[in-house]
Amino acid sequence: MDKTDFLYEALLSTTASFIVLLILTRLLGKKQMSQLTFFNYITGITIGSIAANVVTLEGELFIHTLVGLIWWCLLTYIVDVLVLKLPKVRVILDGEPAIIIKKGKIQYKALKMVRLDIDNLLTMMREKDVFLITDIDYAILESNGELTIFKKAEKHNTIREDFNLPNELQVYIPTQIIINGLIVKSNLEEFNLTYDWVYDQLNKNGVDKIADVLYAELQPDGSLHIDVIEN
Repeated sequence: MDKTDFLYEALLSTTASFIVLLILTRLLGKKQMSQLTFFNYITGITIGSIAANVVTLEGELFIHTLVGLIWWCLLTYIVDVLVLKLPKVRVILDGEPAIIIKKGKIQYKALKMVRLDIDNLLTMMREKDVFLITDIDYAILESNGELTIFKKAEKHNTIREDFNLPNELQVYIPTQIIINGLIVKSNLEEFNLTYDWVYDQLNKNGVDKIADVLYAELQPDGSLHIDVIEN
């Protein structure tokens, strides 16, 4: 094959791949990246990988791989139809939303079920401009991995100067003190707090052992919010 034939076949295969992929993506519909479930994400990566391979192949290999791309997209389309028709299929493929904070309390069993640790939960909260677990009425981890937060009614944002309200004195910033039964020593030192203070706070809340604490957070007023591990 001379250079002219090679260039012609490369252009032809690339154009054919582009047209087929354009048609298939229109067939499959469109979703925003934030709406993608794990199944959608994996399917998108696979389709892109197969499409990239199609461009570099020639002859029969090109046809075989192109057929494979079309069949993969058709299977994805069939699954999408089944998800719309049969809710049980949707649950199997995409999972269900999980309530991970309820009435200001972390739901330990739900966290374990979705395999989410405390640090990631706090990061997702801060991305929503929420820094206190106690401000949350419900926090729901959606099937696409997004965190939806419903604040308590009294914690919805208001502009204090509109009501001539005095500014609240905030002694501390919300800080993690205990995570999964372990004291975060560096945070204690940062605010000149002692282990005795931690034990005193635990006793006041009826908690006997640090190992029983899933998460404890220093509040702006200097108190300690405690979530125990559910049995």
